[in-house]
Formats: sequence, structure tokens, C-alpha cells
Amino acid sequence: MAQALDVVILAAGKGTRMFSECPKVLHKLAGKPLLQHVLDTAKSLDPAKICVVYGYGGETVPQTITDASLRMVKQEPQLGTGHAVQQALPHLDGKHVTLVLYGDVPLILRETLLPLIRIAQSGKVALLTVEMENPQGYGRIIREGGKVRRIVEEKDALPAERCVTEVNTGIMVLPNQYLTGWLAALKCTNAQEEFYLTDVIDLAVRAGIEVATAHPSRQHEVLGINSKSQLAQVERIYQQEMANKLLSSGVTLIDPARIDIRGILSCGRDVVIDVNCVFEGLVELGDRVRVGANCVLRDVKIESGSLIAPFSLLEQAEIGAECRVGPFARIRPGTQLAAEVHIGNFVEVKNSQVGINSKINHLSYIGDATVGSKVNVGAGTITCNYDGVNKHRTVIEDGAFIGSDTQLVAPVTIGKGATIGAGSTITKDTPGEELTLSRAKQLTIRGWQRPVKKAKE
Repeated sequence: MAQALDVVILAAGKGTRMFSECPKVLHKLAGKPLLQHVLDTAKSLDPAKICVVYGYGGETVPQTITDASLRMVKQEPQLGTGHAVQQALPHLDGKHVTLVLYGDVPLILRETLLPLIRIAQSGKVALLTVEMENPQGYGRIIREGGKVRRIVEEKDALPAERCVTEVNTGIMVLPNQYLTGWLAALKCTNAQEEFYLTDVIDLAVRAGIEVATAHPSRQHEVLGINSKSQLAQVERIYQQEMANKLLSSGVTLIDPARIDIRGILSCGRDVVIDVNCVFEGLVELGDRVRVGANCVLRDVKIESGSLIAPFSLLEQAEIGAECRVGPFARIRPGTQLAAEVHIGNFVEVKNSQVGINSKINHLSYIGDATVGSKVNVGAGTITCNYDGVNKHRTVIEDGAFIGSDTQLVAPVTIGKGATIGAGSTITKDTPGEELTLSRAKQLTIRGWQRPVKKAKE
């Protein structure tokens, strides 16, 4: 029976080169903290325990990553990676193996870690290494007779050792039965005056325990983030991978280099996405949906055949089939559009339901409203839903026609088939199938002169 797995994620570093008060592991990749990416991968391995070692930023990390299943351990002061794992040691089971991950290495894949875990479960120490043409900054893997003997950090390496191109990624799996002794034997006699976790490799070799290596399928999986430049580089790698997955599933991307997915995007058949679109949270696009350029969609479900025209913002909403939204439309949380609804340019809809085949085509605000089917809302119409203290609801029944520049002062109901004359302010319920309007008598003031600009003295 294979040994169970514990996971330790090192997340205590400050990230000096990030030039930020935010702990490095809480900077976001694709809209999600770096640490959360690593946690998601760790959880996919079904470990017995996950222990996060945090430090810089005080309690910011556990306050941000609020997951009761995690063991949060503070490292203070921060005296190196070996010292960090020492803090987690009381939470580890002596009969398990421990996978060591890093909170600033977000692209590591489950498929890469599984072989490493199996190596450790066979009684060896497992080490993830990678070949690099330019290994500057990385610890070198020193082999003798093809076998790993030790890891040398670059600052401590001799000139010949610096020529080695196989480098340590820091990711390893260690047998817990030996870990207590190895961590206790670590010394800080190095250039950094820190306790290096990598020194356990030398201790394992001395104990006669084989150190076996595995390698990631793609080098970028082990890229660590230490600066905003590196964060931007990894963001582009992540987004390109997401774009490639969409393309391979049949989605048309007008330019795969100009899309940002900050959550989960699922697409039906024959979906077309134009440039510079951002998808956040959970977004579902049905068959034949088209999204125009420069749109932002956040937690939205869009049914088949609908068009989202350029420069539109949609969040926490449901869009029915064959709808047209935008351009320059804002669909706010709580909105539900039935099939064949048209929401036009510079229209804002909030917490409202709009029925089948209704149209709100120009320059209107519809908030806290129930709009029936086959309703036409003219340009400049506003539902006045807020009295300064409370929100009130507007009901516009089926077939109503609302003239341009109308204010509907909620709570108010517009009857079925009613017509509201342009320029009206409606404060009372209106009957169905009738014309209702409220206008002052039109007057012409004879002899009135428009003011003229006074000359400067």
C-alpha cells in the first residue's frame, strides 16, 4: 500500500523585487492569488494534509486564503527554506511522504508531480530538476557516476559547478520518517546564512538513500515569480495556454494573444471572441455566441445565438438566446434577459427581468424592474428606483410602449399594452391599452432674448 501524502507549501517570502506591501504569494495571476493556484494543484493530488508556511505580511495570507482544511503555520523570523519546513514538521505524519511546493511557482501541473510522488513512495527521495541553457540564479545538481550527490546554490558554487545546466526547481518529495533528523542536522554555514532545504539531499546520500529525479514536460511549469516583470511573463504564458485550449475545442479567437481568462470560461460550438475581451469568474457561452471587441464578462451565462457587441460590461447576469447587447452596454448583477431581447448602446440594466422580444435600444437606465414581453422602451427612459433611502420596483407589462425621455418613478406599474407619451414623468400606475402622458403646456415667450457673453474688462 502506497504511503499517504502530506504537502508543505512555502509561502513566507517578502518578494523584495515586487516593490509591494502585499505578500508575494498574494499577487494575482489570471485574477487569482499565486498561492491559490498552487493550492488548487495540491488539492488535486488528494493529500492527507496541506500545510502552508507563511511569514511576511503578518496575518494577511491566512486572512486572504480562508480555507479551514489547511494548516497555516507562521515562520518568524524567516531563516530559509529548511527552517520553513521545520515549522511545518509538527503537522506531518511520520508514516507519510511530504511534497514541498512553493507559493510563487503557480504553473506546476498535477501530471508533473504524480511521478515524483510515486518515486518517493518507493522509498527514495524524489527531486524535480530541469535542464536550462542559462542556469544563472539556480542551484546546480551535482552528480557523480550519474547519481545525484548534492545540490549547490549558485552563491556557494565553484566555477566548474556553475557550468552545470541541470538545476534544482526546489520541488521535492521526502520520506517523513527521516525528515525530523535531517532538518535537525541542517546548518546555516553558507553565503546566505540560512538553513537550506536542499542540504537534505546531501544528508540522504550519506544515509544511503537514493535520490531519483523527474522532469517537467515544459520548462515554464517551474518558473518562479520574483518581480512584476516575471509575473507579467507568467501571465502571458498562462493566457496563451488557455487560448490554445479554446482553439483546440473549436472556439474562434480573432487574436489568441489578446484574450484574458480570469476564472473558468466554457464555450459551445461556433463561438467567436474578438480581441481584448476579459472573462472573470464563471462564464458560459452557448452555441454561436459572438463577443465583440473590448468586452468584460464576469459570472455570466449567455445562451445560444446571442451577440455581445463591442465595449460592453456584463456581470452576474443571465442572457437568453438570440439576444443583442451593446455596443457600450452595461448589464449589472441580478439581470435576466429572456430570448430575443435587444439592449442597445449606452443602456444600463440592473437587477431586472426583461421579457421575450423586448427592446431597450438607446441611452436608458432600467433598474429594479420587471419588463414584460414585446415592450419597447424609448431613448432616455429612466426607472427612478431609489428614493434616497429605499429601492422600489417598476413593473412594465407586456406590449407597453414607453416614449423617449420618460421617467418612471417607482413603485409604479405600466399596464399591458399601455403607451406613455414622450417626455412624461409617471408617478402613478397607468391603465392598459391607453395613452398616458404628463407634460406642461407648451408656451412661447415672445421677445425673450438669449443671454450674451459679457466682454472682459
